[in-house]
Amino acid sequence: MARLDGKVAFITGAARGQGRSHALRFAAEGADVVLCDLGGDDLETVGYTLPTREDLEETKRLVEGIGRRALAFPVDVRDGEQLIDAADQALHAFGAIDVLVVNAAICTFSELAAMSRRVWDETVDVNLGGAFNTVRAVLPSMIERRSGSVVATASMAGRAGWETLGHYAASKWGLIGLIKSLALEVASYGITANVICPSGVNTPMANDERSFRLFRPDLENPTVDDVLPALAAMNVIPVPWGEPDDISDAVLFLACQEASGITGATLAVAAGASARNI
Repeated sequence: MARLDGKVAFITGAARGQGRSHALRFAAEGADVVLCDLGGDDLETVGYTLPTREDLEETKRLVEGIGRRALAFPVDVRDGEQLIDAADQALHAFGAIDVLVVNAAICTFSELAAMSRRVWDETVDVNLGGAFNTVRAVLPSMIERRSGSVVATASMAGRAGWETLGHYAASKWGLIGLIKSLALEVASYGITANVICPSGVNTPMANDERSFRLFRPDLENPTVDDVLPALAAMNVIPVPWGEPDDISDAVLFLACQEASGITGATLAVAAGASARNI
C-alpha cells in the first residue's frame, strides 16, 4: 500500500522545480493532486523566467501519467479569492484536502539601501502574504474534518541574514513564525504544521545568472560551472546544491502518518548548513 493512498494534496508553486517534484512524489505514493501556480510573467520585479501555464499543464499531465487525478489552477497567491475558489473546486471534485504544501515563492536580489519599495512589497506579498492566503483558503476544511497536515517551504535564509537577500530572508523568517503559530492553533484539531528549510536547490529560480554573479563577481557572464565550487564550499556536505527530489523526501515524510507526532518543527534539508546556525 502506498503511503498516501486515498489522500489529496494541494500544492502551490507546482508548475516546475520543487513544486512539480512534490506533486510527482505524492502522486507516486497514491495521492490525487491539486496544482496551483502563477502561469505567466506577471511579476515585474522578477528577472528570471517565471513558470507558464504550459508548465502547469505539463505537471498535470505527468501526474495523470502516474495514474492519479489532478486539477490545475493558474493562481496568483497574492489573490486570496483565487485560492479560495481553487480550494472550493478541489473540495467539490475530490471531497477533501488532506495535505497542504505551501511552496510558491520568488527570489530577487538587492541591497536594502538600494531596494525599491516595489521589490520589497512583491517579495513579501508572494512569499509571506501568499502563504497566509493559501493557509486561509485550505485550513477551514481541515478543521472541519479534524485532520490534515501543512508543510511550508521556507529557506535557510529564514534562519540567518544574507547580503542582498534581506527582503527574501525577512519573508522566510516570517513564514516560519506563521507556521509555528499555526501549529499551536490547530494541534487540537489533529492538524500538524511544519516547515522545510532548504539551502540552495537546483531549480530555475536558483540556477540563474543573477545569482551566479553573487558568487563570481569577477566574471562578466558567469556560468553554472563557474559557480559550482563556490556553492559547494558553502555547505558542510560538499555539494553545490540539493536536488528537488531531496526536498520532496522531507515534504513527503512530514505529510505522512509517520510524522503525526511532529508539529511546529523546522527541518533543514541543507547539506549541513544548519550546523552553523543557532
